[in-house]
Amino acid sequence: MKITDTRLRKKCLGALVAGTFLAATQAMATTYYVATDGNDNNAGSQAKPFATLKKANATVSAGDTVWIRGGVYNISDTSYVRNDQMSAGILLTTSGTGDDKRIHYLAYPGEKPVLDFTNLKIGQAYSHTGSIDSVMYTSGILIQASYLHLKGLEVRNVPMKYNSNVGVYIARSKHIFLEQINSHHNKGAGFFVNEKGTGSGGGHYFLNCDSHDNYDPNGRQGDGENADGFGVHYQTSGDTTKFYGCRAWWNSDDGWDFISQEFPVVVENSWAMGHGYSSYGTGKPANANGNGFKAGSSKTGNGRHTIKNCIAWKNKASGFYANHSSVGNYWFNNTSYSNGTAFNMWASTWDADDNRTDGVILKGDQAHVMKNNIAFPNKTAYIGGDYASGEYNTWNLNITPAASDFISVDDPSMTTTGKDLSLIAGMLGPRQADGSLPDLDFLKLKKGSQMIDKGVNVGIPYVGGGPDLGAYEYGMSSAAQSSSSNVAQSSSSAASSSSTVIPDPDPESSSSSEATTALNNTVTPIVTNTPMHVFDAQGRSLGTISLNGNDLESALRQKFGNAGVYIVSNGAKTVKVHLK
Repeated sequence: MKITDTRLRKKCLGALVAGTFLAATQAMATTYYVATDGNDNNAGSQAKPFATLKKANATVSAGDTVWIRGGVYNISDTSYVRNDQMSAGILLTTSGTGDDKRIHYLAYPGEKPVLDFTNLKIGQAYSHTGSIDSVMYTSGILIQASYLHLKGLEVRNVPMKYNSNVGVYIARSKHIFLEQINSHHNKGAGFFVNEKGTGSGGGHYFLNCDSHDNYDPNGRQGDGENADGFGVHYQTSGDTTKFYGCRAWWNSDDGWDFISQEFPVVVENSWAMGHGYSSYGTGKPANANGNGFKAGSSKTGNGRHTIKNCIAWKNKASGFYANHSSVGNYWFNNTSYSNGTAFNMWASTWDADDNRTDGVILKGDQAHVMKNNIAFPNKTAYIGGDYASGEYNTWNLNITPAASDFISVDDPSMTTTGKDLSLIAGMLGPRQADGSLPDLDFLKLKKGSQMIDKGVNVGIPYVGGGPDLGAYEYGMSSAAQSSSSNVAQSSSSAASSSSTVIPDPDPESSSSSEATTALNNTVTPIVTNTPMHVFDAQGRSLGTISLNGNDLESALRQKFGNAGVYIVSNGAKTVKVHLK
């Protein structure tokens, strides 16, 4: 057809250019594969995969996806990293260019890649003297990049000599998204974030990650001194790092540790159990601290963290600990059960010469804000009197929690030692199919509990006459509570893509009418003008669409114009649509 109308010709040319641009963009994004029987001289295809993530890192570009096949990867070689004066078994340095154009390193669906570092060549030096021969620290995975997404990997058995080593170390990085990463039995911390001196770094997101059974025996700094579950340290500016749905247990030091973190961190809907112990709870390392959530210390007063809807139980020291912080944190709707101390708001200040004064009283806008927390038992430290601001907590309300207030206070973690709890059904056992936390009755409030409706509104969704105390809202399903609490993340392409990536486009996908029906028949009914996330067949974000009265197929054609496979999610439901 000859186009004679100038406006129509321009419109068609614009559509052609837009379509060509989209096709070129999609074509530029490449999918690679890594497998235990691969070879780094291969092309990295599904039929001929790479053997190592080192090769993948050297090959990928922004927007690419690396599918990692299941099996045990025995990693022994290292790379020397001069800027951090350490070495790493896997070094990831190639960056994505934005939250919607990440580089994805993903476990192949239905398979479990295990990165085993038992034979890793580690730093042998007692202290550093400035050369590769004096490397002190070695990490299993070291990330120095931006906009990466890692999902479904197991990291284990990083060894040590004199100094504690780390399973997954993030430094000099921005917006790293870690999802369903399990880091355990390392001779040091499971995860460690160090954004010292990076300026605009940070903004990392940990979703449904586990860190457990990490222990650094008889290290240079003490027996069990540095093996935390999750550590975030030294950042002074940039973006906020967040944790959601994460678990830490039986790490020899602390579950979470933010010492010297001068920039806010958020921990939500996460659990910490049994810290200060080793060897599946049977050992008691001499220098272990043993706190569940150690949210301090800040010298400058800028590290004001938020800990909400979290549970800490059976930790040797405190369930929730401020650790000398010179500024208070926000502690909302947390539950502490059977810890050495439930909540400890120990505070300090530093003068110009860096001399520290302990046991100070934080006042005004520097004070801790503590609301809707349960201490069971009510054993607290540096909270009474003027030490910490607190209201609507069990100890302020003269509520003495009892076992009869809860559906259950029984869990294998309360009674089982000497065994791997990750293999036992319970709070620390297998996760749900989507990676979320187990939905169990442990520490949920029972009908008639004296903690129901006794809280105050702090912006966390609730039902009934008022918010309940503690991490669980009575009468609200765990799924609804998690969905409501995590609403801020639902607009993030990184978080949304977690449930949409698939490895193999299937032309026999659902019709648009079936897809529209599937999207409407959800717990959260779709609103026609509500944006929905759209991804390509490899799970890479293409943007958003709104129906605005159209059916799903028409909306996709109007926005993208191209035939192909599209994955659409409204946050509660994900469907695949094939446009022909």
